[in-house]
Amino acid sequence: MGYAPPVMEPVAVIGGGLAGCEAAWQLARRGVPVRLYEMKPVRYSAAHQSDRLAELVCSNSLRSDEPTHAVGLLHEELRRLGSLVLGAADAHRVPAGSALAVDREAFSAAITAAIEAEPRIELVREEVCKLPEGLVILATGPLTSDALAQALAPLCGDSLYFYDSISPTVYHDSLDHERVFRASRWEDGEGDYLNSPLTREGYYAFVEAVQRAEKIDIAAFEKALYFEGCLPIEVMAERGVDTLAHGPMKPVGLRLPTGERPYAVVQLRQEDKLGTLYNLVGFQTRMRIGEQKRIFRTLPGLEQAVFARFGSVHRNTFIRAPALLDGRLQHRARPGLWFAGQIAGVEGYVESTALGLIAGIEVAFRARDQLAPEVPPHTALGALLRHLREATPRAFSP
Repeated sequence: MGYAPPVMEPVAVIGGGLAGCEAAWQLARRGVPVRLYEMKPVRYSAAHQSDRLAELVCSNSLRSDEPTHAVGLLHEELRRLGSLVLGAADAHRVPAGSALAVDREAFSAAITAAIEAEPRIELVREEVCKLPEGLVILATGPLTSDALAQALAPLCGDSLYFYDSISPTVYHDSLDHERVFRASRWEDGEGDYLNSPLTREGYYAFVEAVQRAEKIDIAAFEKALYFEGCLPIEVMAERGVDTLAHGPMKPVGLRLPTGERPYAVVQLRQEDKLGTLYNLVGFQTRMRIGEQKRIFRTLPGLEQAVFARFGSVHRNTFIRAPALLDGRLQHRARPGLWFAGQIAGVEGYVESTALGLIAGIEVAFRARDQLAPEVPPHTALGALLRHLREATPRAFSP
């Protein structure tokens, strides 16, 4: 009789976002069976709308693809390690200058199809309210359900959080193309962005309207808790009337078709491969829907804009990683439990994917009672782990 290897128990991966799908993929590619839990469509978070895996709820951009930038270097490291997410992003990218932006629907559909077709991955559509036994990767993201968050409380103590927000999206054919112009910053030719130019008077009128707009209320004790890399435009406007002109509305690197430089601009980035949708870059907001319609339609070229999606705000939860996790993303007090993605304390699609990849490789080795090679500290991946390991616990933030 031949030797039959022992049956390997499936690793539980909780969460079907970027980190969870990447972790499941890395495990399966290394011969480890996976049970991937995703609570949609049984239950949706405050920000999710689609039942597909790897849904992008904020921007459709994975930021700079230039390897001379930190995130671009991270892109390249993930590609070389066989990342599912980066492969899907490359296959479904849309024009965005030097940034890696994707058709969010096609991107999500591709990852869902890949996961469903992988024989070593069992996709379970149900909400997880307590931790399973055995090896577990928790990749529930910043929108972890209340029930699971309560189950984690004894292990993770006080949870930390910030507020994140989403930019609105408009239909391309509803824009006035006589008033917007196509250009990318510092690039010759037409470029990949549409730009709504503002005069000095138009800019200050817009800022005043944003400052006076009615906003979705957040409890008083939570109002200051925003992620600095994704501030709502009204929060920036409150910091000074010129803040937006030095932020998402800065005109540098852009010229009108006449050769003049506008006083300020609003850039719109393509959302899908057909070019039917464009999002307002950097225009995250918690203004009420009626106010968004009224104020954004004062922008040149957007007077008749039809909105496919309005801006919104949601709460993001993360753990105090330096106090809880070892250098391999495993919970110190609960061996066999790894954290990946934004809940572990990183911010961004690419960083979340990176932690999913690392956790998947780590657990693939552990499933065979082996120790994975250490991530080289001089890499971008190593820098992410160093932040989670060495940051001051009490002052920790993504």
